[in-house]
Amino acid sequence: MNLWNAPPLYMVLFGLAGIVVWHLIPQRLSTIRLIVQIAFFLVMSIPLFDGTVVPYEPRPENGTTAGAILADSAKVLWWVHLAWALIGFVRIYLVFERKPREARLLQDLVVGVVYVGILLSILAFVFDAPIGTLIATSGAFAIILGLALQNTLSDVFSGIALNLGRPYVLGDWIVLSDGTEGRVVETNWRSTHLLTLTHNIVALPNSFLAKLGLTNISSPEESHGLSITIRLAPTKMPAVVTEVMNAALQSSNIILKEPPPVAAIKGLDAAAIEVDLFFCVANVGQRIRAKNEIFDLVYRHSKSAGLLLATPPSSSILMSALPTEENANVLQVTPINLINAIPIFSALADNEKEALAATARGRAYRKGDIIARQGEMLPCLMIVRAGIVVRERGEDHPEQIGRLAPGDFFGEAGLLAGIGETATLRAMGHTVVYEIDQQSFAPLLLDRPEMAEHLAAVLSARMALDGSNDAGQQHARSRFALLKAMQTIFMPYRSGAL
Repeated sequence: MNLWNAPPLYMVLFGLAGIVVWHLIPQRLSTIRLIVQIAFFLVMSIPLFDGTVVPYEPRPENGTTAGAILADSAKVLWWVHLAWALIGFVRIYLVFERKPREARLLQDLVVGVVYVGILLSILAFVFDAPIGTLIATSGAFAIILGLALQNTLSDVFSGIALNLGRPYVLGDWIVLSDGTEGRVVETNWRSTHLLTLTHNIVALPNSFLAKLGLTNISSPEESHGLSITIRLAPTKMPAVVTEVMNAALQSSNIILKEPPPVAAIKGLDAAAIEVDLFFCVANVGQRIRAKNEIFDLVYRHSKSAGLLLATPPSSSILMSALPTEENANVLQVTPINLINAIPIFSALADNEKEALAATARGRAYRKGDIIARQGEMLPCLMIVRAGIVVRERGEDHPEQIGRLAPGDFFGEAGLLAGIGETATLRAMGHTVVYEIDQQSFAPLLLDRPEMAEHLAAVLSARMALDGSNDAGQQHARSRFALLKAMQTIFMPYRSGAL
């Protein structure tokens, strides 16, 4: 037989060409790779119809050595292309059926089974090896190897069980029963890797992970519930305490409004009223920011309402020294207290702060009252003394974009730069504010140009968060433009015209 015209030669050539073409196609084009692989496999299967080369039957003993090598090579390539076609078909089928993405461990296991089956087929039908004896021998070897790799195999099969059970997927945040927590960033044959809050990678063996109880706080959704306990001195009725704590929760800009946060009385005795605050955040990454904000708001609302923090349970204090509703000496929040708490006034001297506080006037608003509409210019700085001010946008269906709590201020855009408010300001409940007008601010800004520059920088940063992407508005809200506007507004005070 002329080897140059023999079908095995064409099978070998097509098989090698298929390998080259398959590797040249990018991996992202998985469908095209599968089609090309199936096409080459079908072409290589043509000799099966005339019985020239039968890959699933042992080779006859007659024939030349070169012919035998060529036929065996054709069979090996045929089996290899069959394996690749099967693997590619399974992966494409899973994508087309829109099934959930299988874990990499399970995919590797399927690929390994296919390759083992193809290898045994090649040994049996190409090299005529005694598969039964080989399997028996390999079984004994597998027992010895399994004993030596007991821990590794335990990790492997635990990883398979975890991925089949799918208690978590990549990107989920899990908490283990021993306190370890983090976001799942990788799973492999041996271990699962967690990214902790301190940005460290913790590698946990799969067998260890399978033995521990875990809580997936990213499932069924990313929102996460939190609770903190506040201890307050019994200087007010529990109903008042609950109302103040609910106001602190409602004034938060980080926690979720649905489900609504709740304040619940946990305990009551002569030393303290304990209140549990329950709230949710959008994801685990906001836990620390949310807790910090809630503690800050609890302090501000408690101080505004005349509530005192209770002493720790472990402290040694005489019962007669504990504050009660009858003997509590609660300091009232005055304008000077609020001015001292606002960072933009930190550069002022004490006498300047006191002079500014002396000009502050109180004003009260009822629930639902509009303090200022969007675009309206306020000629004075307003500091929230008590209550909650809601910032809204829109007319027919207003959207809340933020809330102001006691100690926050607004109106600085109109007072300092003559710019209208970027949102409508509405009283959420009974609200009290202190007002400081332009005439009181004028001496400070004229005598302290560095304070004007600081205010322009703060105002520009705050307006950038609320402003649009319009280039003209961005220029008007730049630090330089605001500083020029402030100089224009306050220049008449220097000349004595006002």
